[in-house]
Amino acid sequence: MDFRALPSGTFTLDNVTVPACLIGQAGDLITTSLTIADGRIATDRSDTVVDTRGAMVLPGFVDMHTHLDKGHIWPRASNPDGTFMGALTTVGADRLANWSAEDVAARMEFSLRCAYAHGTRAIRTHLDSLPPQDAISFPVFRQMREAWKGRIELQASCLVAIDKVFRTGEFAKTAQIVAESGGVLGAVTYPVPDLRERLLDFFALAQEYDLHVDFHVDETEDPKSDTLRTVAEVVLQTGFARPVTVGHCCSLARMDDETAETVIDLVAAADLNVVSLPMCNMYLQDRHAGRTPRWRGVTMVHELAAARVNVSFASDNTRDPFYAYGDLDMVEVLREATRICHLDHARGDWVQSVFANPARACGFEAPSLLPGAPADLTLFRARSWTEFFARPQSDRIVMGGGQAIDRRLPDYSELDPLMS
Repeated sequence: MDFRALPSGTFTLDNVTVPACLIGQAGDLITTSLTIADGRIATDRSDTVVDTRGAMVLPGFVDMHTHLDKGHIWPRASNPDGTFMGALTTVGADRLANWSAEDVAARMEFSLRCAYAHGTRAIRTHLDSLPPQDAISFPVFRQMREAWKGRIELQASCLVAIDKVFRTGEFAKTAQIVAESGGVLGAVTYPVPDLRERLLDFFALAQEYDLHVDFHVDETEDPKSDTLRTVAEVVLQTGFARPVTVGHCCSLARMDDETAETVIDLVAAADLNVVSLPMCNMYLQDRHAGRTPRWRGVTMVHELAAARVNVSFASDNTRDPFYAYGDLDMVEVLREATRICHLDHARGDWVQSVFANPARACGFEAPSLLPGAPADLTLFRARSWTEFFARPQSDRIVMGGGQAIDRRLPDYSELDPLMS
């Protein structure tokens, strides 16, 4: 198929392959037809019919955990050894030296152009928010959200270390910036002596401003790092009712079965949303010089899903010290999550981990292929999952509002002036 061959106006895509769960049915992949009219999926069949010969069709992707402010700094700030600490220190130095409003805006715009061309329609980004960066990056984000309205829906979550969280002082000012930006309150949790007190302050501010919450949690191979348990306990203790997301949760997979089961039960009871970042965590976790990694870095997604926890997958970092690769392509994320986490030969609705599940966690409209849904679609030559995952699907057709978009990717040379 060539996007130039698709008609304009109202038409029916015949013989399309779709995941049954995206049209409210049970099962895996089914063959059906989709009618496009006035930028949405319609009920009545059109006289103009395109035979897709079994092409797979998916709705717009939701990428619920990204770092648009860090993206594409690798040429000037590469990770010296591929470790988590190497990433942390390198990003910190680059932020202090280079993250002006102009620099952040240019890289953020580049990233959004990539995501849009790949078929993503909603993104939550974390923004490093140690002052004064919060007062630089959030205004840039607000400008980007307005500029991309109608193409990609954007949310932003602040990102600070949990030991910087206090009910008053600098973090309280950051929380106010987040609230004024319609954002999400976020932090990185790791074992500190007063973790519970810091979390109580954090949730008090989230309650005061009526904010969603998003944590980076236990991004380590150390099984003693058990802050996920404390987050769940504090949510239950406070009765906090707004959506709470926890990302990474790597150490959960390193715990003994009994301990992990106890933590998962708490996560389910607290109704936490879990997002796994398989590509970044395979890159960073269990990296030791001269030694082959022994585990995959990801959290216990199968056990969490079995406990009825809302589980999603997302891109995370893109061409920065935390992950040297990636392009905000959710097809790549789903393909690698399937391989890394063995999603094949499992439940048939794992595809919702990049559609309805992240939409529920973030409050986005849930993507679907039901009548009335936006015709923000991606068409693939693949007719089955094995064909879909075998290739990068670089010849996909991306539609916005029922019309094929120009999906040429921006050239990396556009960022050269920022890299000197």
